[in-house]
Amino acid sequence: MNVLYQIGKYFYFLAKIFKKPEKRKIYLYLIFDEIDKLGINSIGIVFIISIFLGAVVTLQTAYNISSPLIPLWLVGLTARDSMILEFSSTIVGLILAGKVGANVASEIGMMRVNEQIEALEIMGVNSSSYLVLPKIIATVLFFPILTIFSMIVGIGGGYFSAFITDALPTDDFLMGIRYWFHPFYITYSVIKTLVFAFVITSVSAYQGYFVKGGAVEVGKASTRGVVYSSILILLVNVILTELLLK
Repeated sequence: MNVLYQIGKYFYFLAKIFKKPEKRKIYLYLIFDEIDKLGINSIGIVFIISIFLGAVVTLQTAYNISSPLIPLWLVGLTARDSMILEFSSTIVGLILAGKVGANVASEIGMMRVNEQIEALEIMGVNSSSYLVLPKIIATVLFFPILTIFSMIVGIGGGYFSAFITDALPTDDFLMGIRYWFHPFYITYSVIKTLVFAFVITSVSAYQGYFVKGGAVEVGKASTRGVVYSSILILLVNVILTELLLK
């Protein structure tokens, strides 16, 4: 029963978030501020993860091809499709769940324990909308950019690994990159990222918003936000893959 209660409470929380904002100009400023904090500040970690993912996929695929009947250009094809279909959306999404989710939960949680949220409510401000809606909009707008950036960097990492090692000729890698490209794969990955961004931000904000206690409870709420977001990302990934790639 507690699970059903939490689910209902979460959807009630969402309903409060998406009420009409009182002053849209203030929200616009908050959105750009959150894009900087949650999106732009994540570019570095996305770059590092993506370049190594692309390199590892390329090297492992190349070293595991032992049959002379299998052309080496399949390595480039595998690296490209792996980054586009899965790694740049789901794996990067899980990493962002840890970074962004913990940030959102701890920030809102500290505002709760410091009674700043109560102060906003006393002033007649819809605190859930004021604090959470800009974060949701910012991540939904910027995470797809991070995903496309991850695809490019990951494929570049694969090329770089082929260039500096003798795993396969770079011409074969480039041939695989160009072979039978399906544009819908990018659309599919971006759609997943949009859903992941919403899940990460809303679930983490929910955990922080309803925290009770002090700094220890805020830490626990941050952990729950990351864990629940990660589980939901994996679940949603299966569902969207079945619906979109069927």
